[in-house]
Amino acid sequence: MWIRVLTLLLLIPTISLGDEKPDMVFLMIGQSNMAGRAAMEPQDKTPFKGVQLLNAESKWEQAVNPLNRYSALRKDISMQRIGPSAGFGTAIQAHFKDRSIGLIVNARGGSSVNQWQPGMPLMATSLKRWREAGSPQLSAVIWHQGESDAEDPEYLKKLSVVVNEIRSKVGQPDLLFIAGEVYGDRPVNGKIRAIGEHIPHTGFVSVKDLTVFDKVHFDRKSILELGRRYAQKYIELTTKN
Repeated sequence: MWIRVLTLLLLIPTISLGDEKPDMVFLMIGQSNMAGRAAMEPQDKTPFKGVQLLNAESKWEQAVNPLNRYSALRKDISMQRIGPSAGFGTAIQAHFKDRSIGLIVNARGGSSVNQWQPGMPLMATSLKRWREAGSPQLSAVIWHQGESDAEDPEYLKKLSVVVNEIRSKVGQPDLLFIAGEVYGDRPVNGKIRAIGEHIPHTGFVSVKDLTVFDKVHFDRKSILELGRRYAQKYIELTTKN
């Protein structure tokens, strides 16, 4: 009896919920707030309709939290919780209803902009994951980083190197790059807000009225709202003309 049941189970094909290549692909990179540190609720384990995530085998699967679990250089899996990619992916999919959304999430908590420079492991692994996905055309890079460089007067200069390196390596000189402010009145936010004045085809999102649970990391409600703000900025920058 059990042999017969096992045989039948083996004959059932494995169903991949995200085996088709997405129509729009976004690279989501940065440090801990991008990785996601907000506590998840039971409903956050529900797979996202129309949103796919690049997994460790460089295959597309239906996205489900935590979305940074396949990051090549992430911290312990227990630290990966809900991040802005969750709010971003669902908001983008809701807007582009007939298009599937793909997310390549490769964040590392505590990382400095210095660790994202050309040739550094975080940059290298992010580009490697993109290549292993088949080098898809990117719709945008979503960047949330700066807490580790809150006082760095050279932050914008260093960030411009990051932007140019990604654009050069993926062959998209006009690739949209959107950065987000960090929590609090920190000097780095002035640099982030000025990104559009110094680097073409870029934008920023505000964290005004968002709240944190530990002085640095956004709580669940705020991190989801941050993701939606990234989505709204992307839509604004790509439809304004």
